[in-house]
Amino acid sequence: MRVDSLSIETTNGSTTAYVDRPMDDINTGVILIHEWWGINQHIRDLARRYADEGYNCIAPDLFRGRVTEDPEEASALMHGLAMEDGLETIRKAMDAARDSYSIDQFVITGYCMGGTFALRAACEIPDLKAAAAFYGDIPEEGVLKKLKVPTLFIAGKRDNWITPEKVNGLSEAAKKHELPVEVFSYDADHAFFNDTRPQVYDEEAAKDAWQKVLWHFRTYTTGQQAETVRPATFP
Repeated sequence: MRVDSLSIETTNGSTTAYVDRPMDDINTGVILIHEWWGINQHIRDLARRYADEGYNCIAPDLFRGRVTEDPEEASALMHGLAMEDGLETIRKAMDAARDSYSIDQFVITGYCMGGTFALRAACEIPDLKAAAAFYGDIPEEGVLKKLKVPTLFIAGKRDNWITPEKVNGLSEAAKKHELPVEVFSYDADHAFFNDTRPQVYDEEAAKDAWQKVLWHFRTYTTGQQAETVRPATFP
């Protein structure tokens, strides 16, 4: 793998993106949006997993270098981040990846806070090829109805933040506006994909969701429906 860092300049200041790339040069990039903890080892590990699958993975730092393990600090960081600031950072990360690695197509994914930004980016950046949002918040209907990007929304039925009621609202909006959204809800808690948090991690659900995301991304970046996805590359 080839680990790198991209420098990004935004209206609200400079930041970076953590990058993990396969050995072969390819033209597809996964934009990976971090949880409210920041760019920690878990996010770097996820970037490595995507690189193992043959993708350039670019994880823009929406917190500009701030990382925490404290939930109260994480909440403050998340609530202090304006949506437009995060979206600008995502767009600038895509621009930098195009210039640096000749990437010409992008998909996006994110977890928790990152899922919120991944879904919102899919509504606001129509040239994304596909999106996979894990248990992120759902934008208001006026924004959501603009969605043209094929999107997976992955949720936990025992999530007390992104509740089943919120997820049902997304499904109803998708039907009303004929949006390209598939919703998958697992009998799991919020953050069930994070294997560094044993109190919520659900291995079976995480592996199934991982395979669904890989299938989704390959389908919409190769132009052909992927028939199989090899087993998840989990530790």
